[in-house]
Amino acid sequence: MIKGRATAAGTASYAERFKQLPDHFRNLVGWRASSIGIGTYLGDADERTDRLYQEAITSAIGSGINLIDSAIVYRLMRSERSIAQAIGDLIAANKLKREELIVATKGGYLAFDAVPPKNPREWFKREYLDTGIIGPGELIDDSNCIAPRYIEAMVNRSRANLDLETIDIYYLHNPESQLSGVSRAEFIRRIQAAFEVLEKGVADGRLGVYGCATWDGLRSDPQHAGYLSLRELVEAARAVGGEQNHFKVIQLPFSLAMAEAWTHSNQSIGDRAQGSILEAARHYGIAVCASASIMQGRLARRLPPVVADALSGLETDAQRSIQFTRSTPGVDVALVGMKSRAHVLENIATAKIAPAGQASLSKLFEPQ
Repeated sequence: MIKGRATAAGTASYAERFKQLPDHFRNLVGWRASSIGIGTYLGDADERTDRLYQEAITSAIGSGINLIDSAIVYRLMRSERSIAQAIGDLIAANKLKREELIVATKGGYLAFDAVPPKNPREWFKREYLDTGIIGPGELIDDSNCIAPRYIEAMVNRSRANLDLETIDIYYLHNPESQLSGVSRAEFIRRIQAAFEVLEKGVADGRLGVYGCATWDGLRSDPQHAGYLSLRELVEAARAVGGEQNHFKVIQLPFSLAMAEAWTHSNQSIGDRAQGSILEAARHYGIAVCASASIMQGRLARRLPPVVADALSGLETDAQRSIQFTRSTPGVDVALVGMKSRAHVLENIATAKIAPAGQASLSKLFEPQ
């Protein structure tokens, strides 16, 4: 296993090598993180895609991207293993130090290992029920589990897949899925139990910080069955870890087509009635990584002319979409899936232009 973890000094040293990228690096829970991160979600579970990701990750690290995002369920654990190969090769070649890199992954969904089993029910019984890792009623929708024994097992499996002693950011993956099967009171109990496991992981050095990676939960209306309150999540973390808890990061989709995190007031903020999730995160001191910045390529072309007018100096719609996300106040990192060197080079070119100001962003939501 590769020893070490992301550090303030290491990530600052990495950032120093890319002074030509204005305002590209931001403070992220004490680290210097690139405003664009590489995601590893899409693609077939095959050796060809493994190689593509390894090449893309290598190119990204060499171009000014030092945050890599994954999940154990991505490509049947193969994305985590592709990350391990790329990082290991760079460290072995003395082209990277472990402390310069921020690695994030997620657990909560059932994940097959490299290939789907011939009999999924038999596999599930053998791997999780017979071993007691998942108990009765703990699996929701036949896919999502945040039970302590399961999260503990997934943390250790991801560490092995990534070949890392310490995972810098560990997310519970779409925990709002639990609300389709349990009451909100039971959900909070389950969240606290999972947070206890993650606090233990921080204490023994397996994790750096933790958080929740969500899809609908943090941007939906409070009346929605799957709604997540950031205040309740923060309170749950305080209940198990005190004021010095390590619940420090959230992830949610944010883009030109999914702008609710900025435009929608749905969160309680201290004594105030409501505010956006970005405002709430700032209030509670929680970092924000935005997923789906180009919506799996759908925002990489055919954007209306107003976008090019507002976000000038960029050559492609993919760059303009990334610029919008990384420029929005409260967003620390814009995550973009990249599995080719060409995409990496196109996307990192966005960072050659300073983030857009409030006036430019506001133009995008004016009536046309």
